[in-house]
Formats: sequence, C-alpha cells, structure tokens
Amino acid sequence: MGTWNVNSIRQRRTQFVDWLDLRRPDVVCLQETKVSDTDFANLLDVDLSEREYEYSHTGEGGRNGVALLSRVGLDDVASGLAGSQGRAVMATCAGVSFHSLYVPSGPGDASPKHRYRLEWLAALCELVATGPDTVVLAGNLNVSPSLLDVYGPEAFEVGVAATEEEAAVALRLTSLGLHDVVCQRWPDERVFTYWDYRAGMFHKNLGVRYDIILSGAPVAQRVCAAWVDRGARKGSRPSDHAPVLMDLDVAPDGDLGPMVPPPSDAR
Repeated sequence: MGTWNVNSIRQRRTQFVDWLDLRRPDVVCLQETKVSDTDFANLLDVDLSEREYEYSHTGEGGRNGVALLSRVGLDDVASGLAGSQGRAVMATCAGVSFHSLYVPSGPGDASPKHRYRLEWLAALCELVATGPDTVVLAGNLNVSPSLLDVYGPEAFEVGVAATEEEAAVALRLTSLGLHDVVCQRWPDERVFTYWDYRAGMFHKNLGVRYDIILSGAPVAQRVCAAWVDRGARKGSRPSDHAPVLMDLDVAPDGDLGPMVPPPSDAR
C-alpha cells in the first residue's frame, strides 16, 4: 500500500496515474487532493475503473481533500473526524482498517487552530482505541516530533516541532499499540518525505518527515518492506511530498529503502 500527499490531484493527475501503473499498490491513501467529490470522480473515475480500484473521496474543493483507493475491497466506508470533512476517510480493505488522514496544521500555541488540531488528534485516538487492532493510519501528520525527522535544528524554528501536548498524543497512539513502520524498518536512518520547493531543498536533501504509516501489531508483524518513493518527487511540477510505501507479506521489489532512489547529497 502507499500514502501520498499529492498537493492537488488536478495538477498531479497524470503523474499519479503513471505512478499507479509503476507501483501497482493494492491500497492507496491520498491527501490534499484539493477537489470536490464530484471533481475527483470526473478526473479519475475512468482511470481508476480501468485499474480495478474502488474508491471513496471526501473533499471541500480548493483545499484539504482525502481519498482511499483499493483493489482488494472497500467496505465499511466512513469519513470525517471531529466535525471536519476533507481530512479523514476510513474503510476496511482485505480485513485491515485503513485510515487516510490529513492532520490539521496549527501553530504551537493557544490559537484556535492549535486547539482544534489537538481536539482532532484526540478524536483520532478515541477512534483507534475503540477500533480493531488490524489498523493502518496513513497520511500527512503535519508535524515532525523528532530531530531525526528534520534536516537540522533550524527547521524547528519554522514550526515543524511538536508541542508537549502533541507529543503526548503521539505517545498515546504508541500506547494503543501502533508502530511507525518506516522507523521500525530503518531505525538508524534519517528519512524525509517532504522538501520545500524553494532553494533547491530537494536536491540538497533538506527535508522533513511529515508523512507516516502507523499500524497495529498484527499488521506491523507482516511488514516486509517500508520506504519513501523519492522518484515520485522528481520530474515536472511534482508534489512537494513523496509517497510512502509498505509491503505486507511479500515485497515484489525487494526490501527497498529507506529512500528510493537515495539522495545524491546525503548531508
């Protein structure tokens, strides 16, 4: 399966369809599609049907927007979390409960946006606590709680560090039995999934790890590969995020990682 913040599916449609043909994931979680449900269907219904994907999308048009695509069944579909649409869609695929998540951003202070972010994350914790342990949370966390997840200490000055309250939420998710599959697979590696468009950040590999896959123990035990597809961050007008992929039971491309292809500037 794969998760990808495409930063506008309208702009990335051709690149996304080409990526589906290249990687052929059974389940895909998309974030920041920036289209309405109708526009998503108009853009991709034919392409997805030809590739035997069922899908569910929830979006507001112009911002946010998440989707869940599956070639292995799409049951018990639900959307919305903490009163918002366009940030969460859930479904059961091949016996696993998948959640495509676009976590709200918010400055680390007492602003309304930050308070809402904490409420949203608390609602997510409650959902996980009452759900099955065969679960996968995938998407854009919109924060990087660890120094290993940013290119340098200066990145924390621009708002990518977790507050103590957010770190407590992350600890609660861990206490619920969720495993960060990329960290689990590559515990000693610095892995990024997002690079700012400016100043050659991608080519210098000055990135941030915003995009995650968290899984319950029964799923984590099946992980054969977990890696970041940096190749999808290249080319003409790419998203500023790269997809994160996870193979269960069988790894068709081998145990790749942590970032493929590796950065040329490994600073």
